[in-house]
Amino acid sequence: MEELWLEYAKRLQALASTGAAFTRDQYDRERYDEIAQIAMEMMARIGDVPVCRIEALIGPYATGYMTPKVDVRGVVFENDRLLLVKEKSDGKWALPGGFADVGLSPAENISKEILEEAGLVVDVAALIGVRHKSMGRSEPDSRDFYKLFFACNGKGKAAGPNDPSIADHAYFGRDTIPDLSTGRTTLVDIEMAFDHLNNVGRAASFH
Repeated sequence: MEELWLEYAKRLQALASTGAAFTRDQYDRERYDEIAQIAMEMMARIGDVPVCRIEALIGPYATGYMTPKVDVRGVVFENDRLLLVKEKSDGKWALPGGFADVGLSPAENISKEILEEAGLVVDVAALIGVRHKSMGRSEPDSRDFYKLFFACNGKGKAAGPNDPSIADHAYFGRDTIPDLSTGRTTLVDIEMAFDHLNNVGRAASFH
């Protein structure tokens, strides 16, 4: 769970951005902008980082009516081993995926991510989990988003991975999971993936 004060700061930021987008009063807009700035300063204090880093993360999407972003992650098995990709940014591993692109369905998004990151063509079989990022064991984040997990079946290799942010990809057994990039994938996510492998017909989990 995220720290309560971080949750408060993110909610204040969202309310301020939404209010600024819809108000027609100049003075109200100034007040909303001030509230948004205070919220970012709170997040900077909590994370012990410069305010400019928070502004850089929030700025691109903090316009209009604020809603959570969507992150898609793929669960692909080969001989009971789970596909993971190695992130260049921290040298750690994660389920393939990332933020969903506009104009593509969830299934199209995760198919594209797996193809780009692992060079693997897949069929998307089922939605197996939905999680609010702050509800897991992920690292604290100034952004707010839902994580959608999809079970996928590999159909074959393509020309090769072409995502410059990914250093490698490999399959791992349940007892050989490497260090995880916990801002992207946690042990809870890994456990959910293996639970699905052993209980294919179960309903999707949601938190």
